[in-house]
Amino acid sequence: MAGAPREREESLDVIQRELTAFARRARAAAARLHPDLPLVSYTLLAHIDHRQGCRATDLAAHYMLDKSTVSRQVATLEKLGLVERHPDPDDHRIQVLHPTTAGVRALASTQASRRAAYRERLGEWTADDLARFAEYLLRYNATGDGTDPR
Repeated sequence: MAGAPREREESLDVIQRELTAFARRARAAAARLHPDLPLVSYTLLAHIDHRQGCRATDLAAHYMLDKSTVSRQVATLEKLGLVERHPDPDDHRIQVLHPTTAGVRALASTQASRRAAYRERLGEWTADDLARFAEYLLRYNATGDGTDPR
C-alpha cells in the first residue's frame, strides 16, 4: 500500500489538531459553568453527578489522577457550593461526594447548552454518521487504558 504510512500520519495530525480544538471547547464549557472552575473540576462534578455520588478515591482511580489533585479539585467544588460530602450509609467512616442542588442545576444548564451546540454542529449529519461517530469515540476512549470511558 504505497502512501498508506504518510496518509496515516496526516490523518493522525488532523485527529490531534481536532481533538485539541474539542478540548478547548470543553474548557470553555467549564468556564461558562463558573469562571474559576477548571476543566478537571467540571469533569469530576459531571462524573459525581453521573454516578449519583462517589468517593474521592474512586475519582482518582477512574481518571488516573493523584489523590492530592483530586483533593484540591474537590475542595474547589465544595468552596463553590457545587459538591458536598455525606457519610456512606454502609460505613460512616467513608465520605461520599454528591452534587449539591446548585451543582446539579449548573450541570444541567451547561449540558443543555452543550447539547444544543452539538445539535447545531451535527444537525446535517445522518443518523448513521452520528452512530458511527459515537461508536468511534467510545472505541477511542476505551482503547489502551482498560477503563470505562464514562
